[in-house]
Amino acid sequence: MLDQPIHYGAATATSSHVLTMRRIWFFTVVGLTIAGLVWLACIALSPGGFSVVDFILVVMFAVTLPWVVIGFWNAMIGFLLMRFSPDPVAAVTPAAGRIHDNEPITASTAILLCIRNEPPDRTLAFIKPLLEGLVVLGVGNRFHIYVLSDTSDPAIAAAEDKEIATFAAAWRDKIPITYRRRTNNAGFKAGNIRDFCDRWGRDHEFAVVLDADSVMMAPAVLRLVRLMQVDPQIGITQSLVIGRPSTSAFARVFQFGMRLAMRSYTLGSAWWQGDCGPYWGHNAILRLAPFMAHCELPPLPDNALIGGHVLSHDQIEAVLMRRAGWEVRVLAEEGESFEQNPPTLLEFIRRDLRWCQGNMQYWHFLQLPNIKPVSRYQLGFAILMFIGSPAWIGLLLLGTAALLSAESPQDFIRADAAVPALIIVLVMWFSPKWATVLDVLTRPELRRQFGGTPLFLLGALAETIFAQLLAPIMWFGHTMFLVRLLIGRTIGWTAQVRSDHMVPVLIAFRQLWPQTLLGVGSIGVLAATVPEAIPYALFIAAGPLLSVPLAIVTSLPGVGRAMVRLGICGLPEEISKPAGLAGLPQ
Repeated sequence: MLDQPIHYGAATATSSHVLTMRRIWFFTVVGLTIAGLVWLACIALSPGGFSVVDFILVVMFAVTLPWVVIGFWNAMIGFLLMRFSPDPVAAVTPAAGRIHDNEPITASTAILLCIRNEPPDRTLAFIKPLLEGLVVLGVGNRFHIYVLSDTSDPAIAAAEDKEIATFAAAWRDKIPITYRRRTNNAGFKAGNIRDFCDRWGRDHEFAVVLDADSVMMAPAVLRLVRLMQVDPQIGITQSLVIGRPSTSAFARVFQFGMRLAMRSYTLGSAWWQGDCGPYWGHNAILRLAPFMAHCELPPLPDNALIGGHVLSHDQIEAVLMRRAGWEVRVLAEEGESFEQNPPTLLEFIRRDLRWCQGNMQYWHFLQLPNIKPVSRYQLGFAILMFIGSPAWIGLLLLGTAALLSAESPQDFIRADAAVPALIIVLVMWFSPKWATVLDVLTRPELRRQFGGTPLFLLGALAETIFAQLLAPIMWFGHTMFLVRLLIGRTIGWTAQVRSDHMVPVLIAFRQLWPQTLLGVGSIGVLAATVPEAIPYALFIAAGPLLSVPLAIVTSLPGVGRAMVRLGICGLPEEISKPAGLAGLPQ
């Protein structure tokens, strides 16, 4: 049970004084930064006194700040590590500095491929490079592949049975492959893995968890295994996952930005989180004995905010693993660990709303006893990631209404305080990406890996504009979805459309007309009343206003092909493509 007492044993990791001081320093500077920005907002809204509306606007602004400010300080720490540490990865994950990538593989490791209603030919194509690499390196006998299917579509299930049986037979003498399909999909992915644990978990020491779109090369998997072998206190190690080269325009721009942001952000957060690291649910390795003993997730009770099985299971499992005295670490390096990002805006929204529902279930787990302070922060931070969205939309709507009710803009807001606050927020917002941009620009080899300085800067500019448009679209989508959650309308775990495809105009408008209405309405009202406020409103309103054309244009095959041909938003894996990625389906 989740509230059972934990018996700490010899493997329990104790917090060092240095790590404690890092956390105190980090939250101090974060708190001071948020306080300074809130103070600046109060000054900006001070003309004519401080009204109830002004107070609500300041509260909304404060709710948006933790995500922005924490991202900024993580990026600053990460940038300093990238620039001045001889081994940034070992600086935040000490065990990484104790392996040399030639230690013998002694542990038995299960590789869990979790699928649901996925085309089996794509799934098998993605895992084939890993199997080939393990065999070539002579360690195939230390691994066992488990294809864990929750497929409910009869036609796909029949194809799975046939294709996986043929695939397993071809690899029979090299790496064992076990295929299991559940007819009862209780617990979603967490239940799928729990079923594996109950059946076969005691046969293996470790388990590498893969999603249907995961691609990991053998050296990346072996590095995770060696890390777990060298440090018996680690319960989970999460690899840094990067986007696989894509021909979809949407995916290319999105994952270019993620590639930049994740490097500085993850290093910075790992510097102070230490043994309370993240777990993203895939491309990671688990120590099975403590995972089975401490990380089971029963359904939430009916009186929970959102009852039933937990969708976003991964971070809860990390919290439970840490509560039991085992470390959770992140290997913050760009290795051969890939994922496939959604190819269109509509698919991206669909995936994000599932995460939104799952993160809202974390309210229940905030009450868990004996969890670490950093673990409690991680749950709260995951909730704030989506709670901040209604606050951003509220700032647009209530701010516009307050501006219209004032006799003049100067009677509502002071530009000498509001403009600096906006600039500071924008700088902080983009700092995780810009930190990596600066690092790349100062390293000739990295610039070459991204196609050279002009292409790299063009990609960074395109992604900055794209991110500025995308974020408000998601904010409004989260806001509408949270309202639906409050009235009991939830979603389940559905299969994603991962292959490139075009978004028809009618479908784009049908899905995004609320965002379009928000953008047209807010800009239209300001154009008729206070047009000088439009440039500031576009910070939030531009994305919703352009959501339909953005969804259509970024899904067009011709746009994606042109970006590939010109090298715009290209990744290093496109310039020098690893052999294992060649020929994989998009």
